[in-house]
Amino acid sequence: MPIINIFGGSFCRKEQVVRKLMSSTGYVRLSDEQIVSTAAKLSGMAEEKIAKALTSKASVFNRFTREKERTVAWLKLATAQTLTGEDLILDGAAGLLVPPSVTHCLRVCLIADIQHRLQIAHEDKGLEERDALKRIRKNDADSATWVDMVLSAKDPWTTGLYDMLIPMDKQGVDGAVSLIEQNLTNEALAVTEFSRKALDDFRLAAKAEVYLVDEGHDVGVRAEDGKLVLTINKNVMMLERLKGELLSAASKVDGVTDVEVKVGSGFYQTDIYRKVDFEMPSKVLLVDDEREFVQTLSERLEMRDVGSHVVFDGESALDMMRSDEPEVMILDLKMPGIDGIEVLRRVKSENPAIEVIILTGHGSEDDRKVCMDLGAFAYLHKPVDIEVLSQTLKQANQKIRNRPVSS
Repeated sequence: MPIINIFGGSFCRKEQVVRKLMSSTGYVRLSDEQIVSTAAKLSGMAEEKIAKALTSKASVFNRFTREKERTVAWLKLATAQTLTGEDLILDGAAGLLVPPSVTHCLRVCLIADIQHRLQIAHEDKGLEERDALKRIRKNDADSATWVDMVLSAKDPWTTGLYDMLIPMDKQGVDGAVSLIEQNLTNEALAVTEFSRKALDDFRLAAKAEVYLVDEGHDVGVRAEDGKLVLTINKNVMMLERLKGELLSAASKVDGVTDVEVKVGSGFYQTDIYRKVDFEMPSKVLLVDDEREFVQTLSERLEMRDVGSHVVFDGESALDMMRSDEPEVMILDLKMPGIDGIEVLRRVKSENPAIEVIILTGHGSEDDRKVCMDLGAFAYLHKPVDIEVLSQTLKQANQKIRNRPVSS
């Protein structure tokens, strides 16, 4: 029997459809939560961090960390490894990672017009229209972000992305289940030697992608009968050298019989290929109201493979701490509004794992003592030697990397 992947909008009664299908077909449900749990065990990453990849937009630091791509690679591997049988319902977003070449997977999307979804939100959850609309918009935005990343489509409810797009305002739960059951007997969804081989290729590509992304590489990965095809979609100065690195790395993946490296259409765009340097932190937040100074500092750090982002006041720094979780904060003391010492105090209270480097032109010995007592990693003075700052960042990064992984 085919695998079923059911994706959909909020308040389209997907849960009822899945439960009824499980009852009528004997299929076993594989939820996003189960796949996230498997990915966490495989990767050693926290489940919460992996789950965020399914719902949140990429961090402002992502072009340096490739954290979203790394997390999705582990989700892909977890999904591939759990597809050991056919009688499965992939319930949620992770099922969209299964490639179309796996032809015995029936891709179903449940959606309805906004008025119907508002009505269901009220009937099933008791939500008033304003709260329901807010939740629907948030969930639709999360779905759009996910679908854009894994399927390169802006509209998550586009018909061409699925084998079946079912309008729940017209079909209802019973009608949706009946339509899905009818399509399960379609010959095009039969489990064949070709579709099983495509699933094996999906597993191999997922394994290779995890290996390459953990090596710091960012390339497209697919497999064909044990052969890996790697696609470089960003411009790189020394193409042949990169090809050699990729060939060497990919050849080490168990099960790979051959490797081909090629450039894709994105190679001719302006984006630059950047291999992640794990010795330097990739999520550094610079906080300073001297705009020209801090922007220049950010550029100089980026030239040394340090991923950085700039904000100009303490309030923005605290907002970024909560939304994007920088690894290191380089913090000025004298700023309008919330000063640096208060920012340091709140950071160490709310997220003590963030290492804070004070960089100030106005601090005193008393300020230095207060900052170090509050948990600052280092206290530096302006103007700072960029090599001294780089070495301090490397030491902070080493401290972060040496911490035990929490689940």
